[in-house]
Amino acid sequence: MAKHKCFISFKTENEEYKLEIQNSLDIDMIDKSLNEPINSTDEEYIMKVIRRDYLKDSTVTIHLIGSVSAENNYLENQHYIKRELQASLYGNPNGILGVVLPEAYDSIYKGSYTCTYCGEEHSYININDNTTVKEFNYNYYIPKNSGCSWSEEDRYCVLVKWDDFEENPEKYIEKAYEKRTEPIRNKIKVFPK
Repeated sequence: MAKHKCFISFKTENEEYKLEIQNSLDIDMIDKSLNEPINSTDEEYIMKVIRRDYLKDSTVTIHLIGSVSAENNYLENQHYIKRELQASLYGNPNGILGVVLPEAYDSIYKGSYTCTYCGEEHSYININDNTTVKEFNYNYYIPKNSGCSWSEEDRYCVLVKWDDFEENPEKYIEKAYEKRTEPIRNKIKVFPK
């Protein structure tokens, strides 16, 4: 596997996981993450620096999904993670790897159900505006014309539980990286409505 340039998008409340990725997991990657706050209160300037100095040449964005990462979380400002994901998806897009943190397992992984359309068992993965930002959930569940569930080929974003990521981080980083050349890339949306 090639060494990938990874940017970690996270909420401040989840910084311990970012630090664990950087310092404790043995990942062969080039870390393109922002480690020191940008000395400004101007959001436009901050995003310009993030795009220019961190995201411009990165290839995979690792998006940490915790209990405060939702679009509909009105107590939290999601501007930076939304804009980091938008910049990651723009032009020559990064692979997007959503890592669900243990605190969010119960709200995202809801077990399985029997499909009324095909009669098969499907996993119920609750990815929407109540669990993630729209830039991730739209590109995880890209609208499609037929079928009852989404296959890996129907998704641009890759999703993994923290425990599984911790066991083999490079496997999931590579999986996200490979999405950049798959046909589903043509269906991603940078600014979902």
